[in-house]
Amino acid sequence: MLDQIKKLSIRYAQEVVGMRRHLHANPELSYKEFNTAKFVSDQLKSFGLKPTEGVAGTGVVVLVEGKNPQKRTVALRADMDALPIQETSTPPYKSKNPGVMHACGHDVHTASLLGTAKILSELKSQFEGTIKFIFQPGEEKNPGGASMMIKEGVLESPKPSAIIGQHVMPLIPAGKVGFREGMYMASSDEIYLRVIGKGGHGAAPELTIDPVVISSHIIIALQQIISRNASPKQPTVLTFGKVIADGATNIIPNEVNISGTFRALNEVWREEGLQKIKKMAEGIAESMGGKCEVEISKGYPYLENNPVVTQRIRAAAEEYLGQENVVDIELTLGSEDFAYYSHQIPASFYRLGTRNEAKGITSYVHTPTFDIDEDALSIGPGLMAWMAVKELMEK
Repeated sequence: MLDQIKKLSIRYAQEVVGMRRHLHANPELSYKEFNTAKFVSDQLKSFGLKPTEGVAGTGVVVLVEGKNPQKRTVALRADMDALPIQETSTPPYKSKNPGVMHACGHDVHTASLLGTAKILSELKSQFEGTIKFIFQPGEEKNPGGASMMIKEGVLESPKPSAIIGQHVMPLIPAGKVGFREGMYMASSDEIYLRVIGKGGHGAAPELTIDPVVISSHIIIALQQIISRNASPKQPTVLTFGKVIADGATNIIPNEVNISGTFRALNEVWREEGLQKIKKMAEGIAESMGGKCEVEISKGYPYLENNPVVTQRIRAAAEEYLGQENVVDIELTLGSEDFAYYSHQIPASFYRLGTRNEAKGITSYVHTPTFDIDEDALSIGPGLMAWMAVKELMEK
C-alpha cells in the first residue's frame, strides 16, 4: 500500500499544486473563509465524499471510511485562514485580495489535505477504520477555530484515537520533514494596556500626569517578570510590539495604549505570569499618579506532541521518505491553536519542509514575500495518507 500511496501522491501533485495556487490567489481572513470552505467542500464532493459544512461557522469535516469503520478513527487537520498582510512578491498566483495573504502556508495545508483525502478515498477498500478530515477556520485569531470546532463536537461521533497536523517550515529544505516529541509550542496571550494620565503642554509637565513616562516605566519593569520571576529553565517571552501615544512634540497626551504578547510553556506559570503583569502595571501607574487598565485576551494553550503518536508517525515518515529526510526540530515560542486538540486527545504536529535556496525561496512565515517550493506538494499528501493508514493499524 505504501507504493500505491506514493504513486498517487506523485500522480496528483500538479492537481494539488493547482488547488494551492487557487487558494493562495483567493485568501480570506479568519472566520470569513466562506469561499475557501465552498472550494474545499466542492473538491471533496468531486472525490465522491459527503462533507459536513458550516462547522464553527466555516469549518468543513468529512469522513473516509474503510472496511470495518468502527474499528478505529484517526483525525487529520488543516487550517484555512489567511493573514492581513499585503503580498509584495509577484508570482502568477499572487493574492487578488488587497491586504490579505496566505503568508503562513494555510493554503498549502488545505491543498495537501485535500490531496490526502483524494488518495485515501481511492484506497478505502484497502484499510480498516475511519479517517476524519478537519478543515478548520480561524487559526490565526483568538479564540482559535480549533477551540470552536471542539465545542461543536469535532472530536466526537466518531471520536479519534489520535489527531495529526502538518505545518510548513521554511527553515527545512523541501523534501524533508521535522518532528519533536513532548512540549513543542508556547501558549499565546494578548496583553492590552491603557495607561491613563492627564495631558497638557509639554513645556509645563508639572501640570500633567504624563502617561508616556508612566508607560515607559511599565514596559521596562514588566521585563523583570521574565528575568526575575520566571524560572531560567522555563522558556517564556513578554514582548510589546505596539505603543500609541497620540501627542506631539509639545503635547503630552491623556493616555497611551500598549499591545503585546505573553508566551509560556507551562500552564501554571502562564496564569501566575498574567496576574503579575496585571498587578505590576496597575501598581506602577497608580504610584505615579495615573491609572492602567489591563485587558488580557486569553489565547491558545501550549502544544504537546504525544510522544507515542509522534514516534509512530515519525517511523512512518522514515518509511515514506527515508531516514535521512526526517529531522529533529527545536522547541519554539511560536503558538498554534492545534494545541487545543493536543489537550483533548493524543496529538502530533509535524513540519513539512518548503525551503529551496536555489530557487530563492527562503522567506519566513508571516512576511509579505513568503512562498514555498511546490515540490513539497508531491510529498505532503501521500506522507499524511501513509501516516493515517499506519496509525489505523495500531491496536
